Amino acid sequence: MVAVGGSIGTGLLLGSGVAMEVAGPAAILSFAAAAFINFTVAMALGELASAHLAAGSFGVYGDLYLNPFAGFIARSGYWLGIALNIGAEMIAAATYMSYWFSGVRPYVWILVFSALLLLINLRSVGSYGRSEFWLSMIKLVTIVAFIVIGAALLLARQVSPQYNAHGGFLPNGPLSPLLAMTFAIYSFGGVEMVAVTTGESRSAKETPRAVWLTFLTLSFVYIGAIVVLLGVMPWNHAGVTESPFVTVFRTARIPRASAVMNFVVLTAALSGANAALYVGSRMLFSLSRDGWVPARLGRLNKSGSPQYAVLVSSCGILFALAVDLWAPENAFRYVVGAAFTGMILSWLVSLAAHVSFRRRHSPQDLLALPLRSPLGKWGSMLGFALVSAALLQTWLSPIVNLWSGLSCLCLLVLAYVFAKTNRKSA
Repeated sequence: MVAVGGSIGTGLLLGSGVAMEVAGPAAILSFAAAAFINFTVAMALGELASAHLAAGSFGVYGDLYLNPFAGFIARSGYWLGIALNIGAEMIAAATYMSYWFSGVRPYVWILVFSALLLLINLRSVGSYGRSEFWLSMIKLVTIVAFIVIGAALLLARQVSPQYNAHGGFLPNGPLSPLLAMTFAIYSFGGVEMVAVTTGESRSAKETPRAVWLTFLTLSFVYIGAIVVLLGVMPWNHAGVTESPFVTVFRTARIPRASAVMNFVVLTAALSGANAALYVGSRMLFSLSRDGWVPARLGRLNKSGSPQYAVLVSSCGILFALAVDLWAPENAFRYVVGAAFTGMILSWLVSLAAHVSFRRRHSPQDLLALPLRSPLGKWGSMLGFALVSAALLQTWLSPIVNLWSGLSCLCLLVLAYVFAKTNRKSA
């Protein structure tokens, strides 16, 4: 549920409309391709996590099977993206609260929700797990209900299928599904959280179930939702007047659909921020234990939570709030581009590490693992190529993401040089 909670958020609830605008009904192909890429990443991480239960997951895999730079860049890049994402989700939550309390300033809700998330994450991992389970369950049940209701509307012919309306299945050309893949892959971001949480699981035997359930749940939710969305509403109306999810509930004549969906997107934002704060703190904890950041960030409180890492990881709230209040209009797009780059780096390192892992272990060693990737190293190699292509596409469209992504990489390289020097002198 941590990975599901971290994945199902603005990428699906809001970003699906953008993918529909770019590719039209062919956005279904974009999400199907993203699901396959997600499968290669999930299986690679699942196999690695079965062999190595560790907080820090893909960073540890990079250290073991690639080199220290790969391990550092995966963890620190992912932490940077996660920290920025926490702030973005909190601002979104404050915006959603204005639906009911328009007279309350947004920063009040940011402070209230931030205090709540810090309280949860500074307690035991069990406390965090329970809160994330219920937050994730609310939006998961709602989206499944949306899929069922939308499918019923289509099958009962209460709405005319829109798959070939307004220009056909490929109204924006045969390359449009590739252009929309960025938004589809971004929606699947969060599957890597399964590997991060294995560091606090009771047994490696729990990993296969968690990985498969996460992948199957996300694939059903995302592909099912986009198929229903594009069947019920015209693709060229996406994101123009209202959320596409509200459109389906309104068409089904469900009362107060806007209020229901506003509550769902609120829980989605809080769940996403909650999961991001948990995972971000574990990244810092892992970096600290390996000597890359101050040792204090690797200390645990009485509840077993890395309290200083949690507090530092929440810094994205202040940064994102400052950007939202004072930066120019395009500045937030730089933040999103950098955050996306950080997530993709963790995928690339994980896939490359899995290829090396397969080469170093014998078939007998692999047979002993509770989870083995059915695609083997070839699946990870293909996934690496596809993820690299998606990253290039993200940087080039729009071009502003190229500068934010390159800035992120330069910052991480400088941080590695600085941290490596301090690590040697320590």
